[in-house]
Amino acid sequence: MSAGLVERIWARDPTVWTGTDEGQWLGWLDEPWRMREDLDLVLELADSVVDRVDAVVLLGMGGSSLAPEVIKRTFRQETFHVLDTTHPQAIRELEAQLDLSRTLFISASKSGSTLETRSHTDYFWEKSGGNGDLFIAITDPGSELEQLARDREWAGIFPGEPTIGGRYSALSPFGMLPAALMGVDVDALLLRAIEMAEGCQFAEGNPGLELGLSLGENWREGRDKVCIAPTTEGFGLWAEQLLAESTGKQGKGLIPAPGEPPDGPDRQAQEVRLSGEYELGQEFFRWEFATAVAGSILGINPFDQPDVQSAKDKTRAVLASGAEPDVSPQGSAEELFAQAMPGDYVCIQAFVNPTSANEEKVLELAGRAREATGCVVTHGFGPRYLHSTGQLHKGGPPTGLFLQVVDDTGDELPIPGQPFGFRKLIRAQAAGDFASLQERGRRIARIQLEEM
Repeated sequence: MSAGLVERIWARDPTVWTGTDEGQWLGWLDEPWRMREDLDLVLELADSVVDRVDAVVLLGMGGSSLAPEVIKRTFRQETFHVLDTTHPQAIRELEAQLDLSRTLFISASKSGSTLETRSHTDYFWEKSGGNGDLFIAITDPGSELEQLARDREWAGIFPGEPTIGGRYSALSPFGMLPAALMGVDVDALLLRAIEMAEGCQFAEGNPGLELGLSLGENWREGRDKVCIAPTTEGFGLWAEQLLAESTGKQGKGLIPAPGEPPDGPDRQAQEVRLSGEYELGQEFFRWEFATAVAGSILGINPFDQPDVQSAKDKTRAVLASGAEPDVSPQGSAEELFAQAMPGDYVCIQAFVNPTSANEEKVLELAGRAREATGCVVTHGFGPRYLHSTGQLHKGGPPTGLFLQVVDDTGDELPIPGQPFGFRKLIRAQAAGDFASLQERGRRIARIQLEEM
């Protein structure tokens, strides 16, 4: 089976999965080679800004932001910032750190229409005085964002590969251009990825295949919680969105639980192999290949995200209504935790300012949940998680207990050209996702951070 499976994946055979359009979404298999061929353009851009820029801000969500975030942590880059929250306080705090005349903004969106990214882009475009020399776009050819970048005469436009979905884009311009701007040796990173990609072409000793079979076979035996060993580099953040969005559908799914203890009948342990910084290139590819293999065992299409749109639609409906989003408390943490059964998991969804102090509060709440339920506990900041684990929450197994946490977002922060600001946007996103989960019969409650 293994030999045939590997050959069929590299042959882009959609019957490995559901026999629909999977063959059109396998561009990530060749991307390390393709990216290396185009590396000169990326390095030229990085060289051209080094003397006129003190900081870089990536405006992106999900697959467009999580690989750069892990690269930033791995290589300990303090002047590279990833903005993937719509919380007005977080945006104000980031802006206060920046000299906007010496900050480069990367607007990264495959579709080119991601609401959060476009809102961030319009905000900082106005704040920077409309200086196209301080903006670059990473987006798929023909997108709205590409046209916007041309109209505004931005410093660069880097095309994504249309045959790669966002969560498989770490080794494409979405991950490698930010890496170059951090001063990372991108060629070395890609060479490590190519070594892994070559190793993933064999039936024997194939690291991606071995991980994928382990993920899938454990799932078959009821161990669907993937306890990813913790790393200081935050690799679990990226692996979490890859697994959750790829496999969480049709009532099935691998439930990523970075840092959770692996002891329990519904859990499996998986390690992250990072003996050095540049091993990150290998790990990106190994987990991508493994997720494709696991998807074949689950019998799902690992390249679509059929349930993500519902929360976006509800968010837009709330915004279009003109009414103030309702994020008042509903239920309590204790009542929610009391509903836990063996095999469930708890997910804390924090629509709060993602400061280290608030992260500590969320982790304390996770500890309470763990103690009260005995279940695996995951957590994510909103709206980031909507683009990473949101697909699993709605399309995966109905075993989640969802606790939404909201805070006092402070004063409104206007978004140029929109009838709403960031305060209303993040509250609408919380309300929209709550309604979407309720509609699917998920067990959910909402509490205030200040009342925890």
